Amino acid sequence: MAARLLLVHSPLVGPATWALVAADLAGRGCEVSVPDLTGTVMAGPQYCLRQAEVIARTASGQPAILIGHSGAGPLLAAAGALIGQVLGYIFADAGLPVPGQTWMQTAPPELAARLREMADEQGWLPPWPQWWGDETMAGLIPDPAARRHFAADCPQLPLAMFEEVHPPAPQWPDAPAAYLQLSEAYQDQAAAARELGWPVAERMSHHLAPLTHPGMVAESLHELLGQLRP
Repeated sequence: MAARLLLVHSPLVGPATWALVAADLAGRGCEVSVPDLTGTVMAGPQYCLRQAEVIARTASGQPAILIGHSGAGPLLAAAGALIGQVLGYIFADAGLPVPGQTWMQTAPPELAARLREMADEQGWLPPWPQWWGDETMAGLIPDPAARRHFAADCPQLPLAMFEEVHPPAPQWPDAPAAYLQLSEAYQDQAAAARELGWPVAERMSHHLAPLTHPGMVAESLHELLGQLRP
């Protein structure tokens, strides 16, 4: 059965994360869509549920395979429950679903504390690239034009989104899954995927490899798609 590939970006950034990989996969004959979650962060609670609904609507009633990068990973279980026709999941340097928990509960304590310090009086955080500074971002995305395009795609972020409990997903996992590790930061998630018996591919580059090495990421995803088994 043919499935639509939904490339889901982290709600901390924007859909430009997946644009080049989506084009590569489409060139391989895949039907690909990239849900745009940026509007959900300005709309107020319930953030996770609204994001899951946007992902589900993008499936357009078709069977789907959900591919999430970074902060999109925890959203995939809730989105899959809404779609009801998920044939597989791939987590690309992404967190795993945490039904009943918040981002703050699963993040490194020092990062959670830093976010609370960065929030302004209205509870807003600067866009994600500003968390790390120009030098770090230049190291990740050396091309200035690509870096500007990525940064322009990233919204301000409500601190409340990180403190919101992810909705329950009693049937998770409801389809086969796989993991693509791109950076050392996600070695624990890759290890958890191995313990679950999922196929795991290591393509060590950096967290924003979909922007700088789209061909490698697309090829890795294509290989993992062939390894998804019920």
